Amino acid sequence: MKNLYIGAAYYPELWDASEVDKDIERCKALGLNVLRVGEFAWSKMEPREGEYQLDWLVKVVDKLYAAGIYTVMCTPTCTPPRYMLDKYEEMRNVSEHGVRSQTSWRCHPCKTSPIMREKNRAIVTQMAKALGSHPGIIGWQIDNELYPYGGGCFCPLCVADFRKSLKRQFGTIEALNNAWGMARWSLDYQSFDAINPPLPDQWKHPSLVKAWWDFQCDKIRTYVDEQAQILHKYTKAPIGTDMMANNNLSYYKVNSSLDVVQFNHYNTADELYETTFWYDFLRSVKDKPFWVTETQVGWNGSEFAQSGYRPVGNCYVNTWLPYAHGADMNMYWLFRAHRNGHELAHGALYSTVGRPYRVSEEVARAAREIEKCKDILVSSSVHSQIALHYSSTAANTFAAAPIVKNLNYTATVRDKFYNALRHYNVDVIDTEHSLDKYKVVISPFLCHARENNLYERMVEFVQNGGTWIVGPMTDIVDTNVTKYVDAPYSFLEQLVGVYTKYQKPIDNDVFRAQWTDSTPCGVSMCFDAYEVNADTESLAKYVGDEFDGLTVIARKNIGAGKVILLGSVPTHEDIRRLVGIKPILVASDNVKLVKRDNSVILAVELEHSAGYIELDGKYIDRISNTTLSGKVTVAPYSVLVLEKVK
Repeated sequence: MKNLYIGAAYYPELWDASEVDKDIERCKALGLNVLRVGEFAWSKMEPREGEYQLDWLVKVVDKLYAAGIYTVMCTPTCTPPRYMLDKYEEMRNVSEHGVRSQTSWRCHPCKTSPIMREKNRAIVTQMAKALGSHPGIIGWQIDNELYPYGGGCFCPLCVADFRKSLKRQFGTIEALNNAWGMARWSLDYQSFDAINPPLPDQWKHPSLVKAWWDFQCDKIRTYVDEQAQILHKYTKAPIGTDMMANNNLSYYKVNSSLDVVQFNHYNTADELYETTFWYDFLRSVKDKPFWVTETQVGWNGSEFAQSGYRPVGNCYVNTWLPYAHGADMNMYWLFRAHRNGHELAHGALYSTVGRPYRVSEEVARAAREIEKCKDILVSSSVHSQIALHYSSTAANTFAAAPIVKNLNYTATVRDKFYNALRHYNVDVIDTEHSLDKYKVVISPFLCHARENNLYERMVEFVQNGGTWIVGPMTDIVDTNVTKYVDAPYSFLEQLVGVYTKYQKPIDNDVFRAQWTDSTPCGVSMCFDAYEVNADTESLAKYVGDEFDGLTVIARKNIGAGKVILLGSVPTHEDIRRLVGIKPILVASDNVKLVKRDNSVILAVELEHSAGYIELDGKYIDRISNTTLSGKVTVAPYSVLVLEKVK
């Protein structure tokens, strides 16, 4: 039977070798069966340039494996040794202020530097040869939390490469000037060599901002691919890279050459719904189980503690949630609190002196229950009829030009749309994802809607019987953050059969709307008002004020399916009305439901208050071994694993 893993990040290089045996016993006490090792230990692996010492690392993996504890091995390329960074200055990135980073932290290597790449290849090759076939290693993690921090590296190597990438993309400087609209304010470039990255404290051009970000993200992707190519030669264990909670660095692109999606998050006690959004996204990236490689067990921290109190039961639920949504692994940061250094005050499963915290007991409880339910979890998957688009391109476009003041793209997709569907299985997908298995696709704020042949694929999806709920603010700019000139959208007016008479990308509380049955229809954030063609149905119209009588939600039947165009953001209730699919069960809003393909339903209370579910028959809760039926109370921060009685 396939296993489920629960564990933590472990740094044996920071402890006396005699402590490993004690920590193994501590792992067993909590039910941990995996540890992450090696991610910052380059200086101990290569204490002098070209001199590799990996015996100590092999011994640690040997000991863990002998004790029934597996290892996720990490490449240490996030933290090259000080001697190396001091010798080769170009390995250290340069900030947007033109300052070369000091050798005092992590995640600061330049991704363009040939020397940095050479040193990466060397250490990864040595690790792969020494550990690639070790039976105790069940996976690999490349680097740590890769991201264009501070807007990326602004060193001469990166700037030169950026200019070359633009020349490859546009061919001529005239084509770039036209695509970006540089004639405005007489900003035309005379050559590609004249282009500089966006600088701080200036009114930045959105096209330049997005192009620079895309370039930095592409460098990271090749940085990952290079290490993955080496590791794949020496190991059959799955390879991934631990990414943070945003899609500005595209999960789909970075993971294209990898085997398992890995995820780090530090959501606080009141952000459990935010966590479920990410899990439904991660599961969809490769349509298979993902790994949570870091989450906080008690509190976050550096030289001081923060993101503090977790009410009793919160850590228990945080441990269960990824498995409910399709994960194979959940690991905490960190196993044992550091004695000193940059993260002296960070929480952990064990204190520096090796004593467990109250939250550690909740992890142990969850580990026992997950083991008890393992058979039905590993033999089933989460399948969804509903998909919600969440695009890396849209995230970066709105970061460069929000259009609506203070627009947070991720929070909008999550809070306004995803959270309306707490009692449904939902796949959160980027635009390249297949549409074959869905009945409903929702595409809000998908500002560029032509990438990956999405338009053609969506039309086919609708013609074959699907429902496409699209908008608002979808299909409004191209990849250069440039608006269309023939219509407000590149294709939506023609597809749906509407004429957009007015648009207001201004969030206010002035406009009102109602459905055709005269019941209120919620509208918010932005407001498009349509006139509809004869073969297009108006589902909801504005009432009063300047948009009175104009359509805000339109529907057009195409083939066997339909397109529903949103001119504004509806309420959660209205979104469910448009989706038209029954929920898994009727339940209170504070209870998240996930249904497996073996008809097992997981119910998780996320808001520290009593909730309920209304069962459609008799179920056995696998955790408590009790039979339940009818309306059932769900206790604060509790988990039910419900197996229907046949």
